[in-house]
Order: sequence, then C-alpha cells, then structure tokens
Amino acid sequence: MLSLIKIEWLKIKKYPAFWWMLGIVALTYPGINIMFYNVYQQISTSKNMAGEIAKMLLGNPFAFPETWHSVAYFSSHFVILPSILVIMLVTNEYNYKTHRQNIIDGWSRSQFITSKLCDVAIISFIITIVYALVATVFGFYSDSSSAYRWAEQLYYIPLFFIQSFAQLSIAFLLGYLIKKAFIALGIFLFYNLVIENIVTAYFTYKLKMDGVSRLMPFEMSDRILVAPSFVGKFGNDAKATYDRWIDAVPAQIALTVVFTGIIWLICYAVHKKRDL
Repeated sequence: MLSLIKIEWLKIKKYPAFWWMLGIVALTYPGINIMFYNVYQQISTSKNMAGEIAKMLLGNPFAFPETWHSVAYFSSHFVILPSILVIMLVTNEYNYKTHRQNIIDGWSRSQFITSKLCDVAIISFIITIVYALVATVFGFYSDSSSAYRWAEQLYYIPLFFIQSFAQLSIAFLLGYLIKKAFIALGIFLFYNLVIENIVTAYFTYKLKMDGVSRLMPFEMSDRILVAPSFVGKFGNDAKATYDRWIDAVPAQIALTVVFTGIIWLICYAVHKKRDL
C-alpha cells in the first residue's frame, strides 16, 4: 500500500492540473469565507438596534471554535474543483493506456483500483489541509481572544475529509465507468448542480419526505456538514430544525461510509472483469 501511495504521489505531483487545482482551491476557500465574513461584519457592526441584536444572537461564527464549522461548510461547496482533477486523472489512464502498462509492469487488477483510491485519498487529504489552514487563520484573525478554544470543534476536520472523499469517489466512479473526461464531467456537474437539487427539494418541501432526500448520493454526505446556525432564519422552529440536523450527523456519517464503500466495491468488481 505504501509503495502504491508513493507511486501515485509521484504521478500526481508531476501533473500540472494538480497544481492549478491546488492554487484555485487555495484562492476559493479563503475567498468564499471572506465574502461571508464581510457580510457578518456588516451586520454585526451596524450602529443600530438590529446590529446589536444580530451580534448577540450570532456571536462570532468565524472565531474559535465555530470557525471549524463555518469554514468547513462554506468551503465544501467547492468540491467540484478537485472533482475535475479526479475525473481527469482516471480518464487519462485510459486515454494514454497507462492502465495496461501498469498490468504489464506486474500490477494486479486490484492494485490498479487501489492506486486510484490512493489518488482520491491524497487529493482529499490535501484539500482538507487547505481548509484547516484557512479555518485557523480566520479563527485567529476574527477574534484572537478566543484562541484558547481552538481545540473544541476539531472533529470538523475529519468530517470535512469524509465528505470530500465521498464526493470525490462519486466523481471517480463516473470517470472510471465512462472513460471520457468531458462526458463524465458534464454528467457530474449536471447531476450535482441541477438534478439532485431539484429531486431533493421536491421530496423535502413538496412531499415532506426528508427521509428520502437524506439518501441522495451528494445530499447524504452534504448533511455531514450542517449549515451553521447563523445561515438560517431566527426563531424557535429554526433552532429545532438545526438541532435535529446536528443530531442526525452520526447517521449521515454511517450512510456516507457505507455508500462510499459500495462505490469502491463496484470499481473493484468491474475492473476484475473489464476488458483491458
């Protein structure tokens, strides 16, 4: 396993698209959070009564320990960026026939899929590090007096990794089965941004069947990182809904892990029988 990780890292780090992706992520993660931080600042620093009430109710969602939650939620919306890289990596294996060369070099079919799993894990790990750095900077910058609480919500770091790995695994599955980067990426984007949002909204708000919505492929892992309380509306109903979603996170983690495991089992099973 360690040798596969080393080989895949050598391949990834020589791939220009990887560094472009990393650079874009390094800009978008802080960018989206700066935008919402500025919105919070405008509301909380207002010199009227509404500003004082908002500050009292919101606290500081970008100070420790809430920064781990807030930054994770906003950053998770950009999983599309590393997904593009994952799709390109797996489809390039077929475009350049390197998957055959690996077998010729002595790899087993299962080792090839394991190496791709390592790719997805490496990319997920790297973007998780970027998220953690951004959250840390916001925590110290927005309110250094709360720095002593930095370790209270560190569990959002592994939650961010799980969500990222799960959604990048979906991207990998599409790229692996379709083999064409443009088609796989188109399907990924259209389903993620359009189809699932429509279906989820229909079941949640029209049919009142939230139990179905939480089983959708992306919604399943999205609910691991619940929207911070300050994003929703105020009131008793909003607080009850937020508490209910927080309580459901362990179940969503279990569902996500099982679903992601099924994705990789499908990949191993297909590659075992696929004509190379």
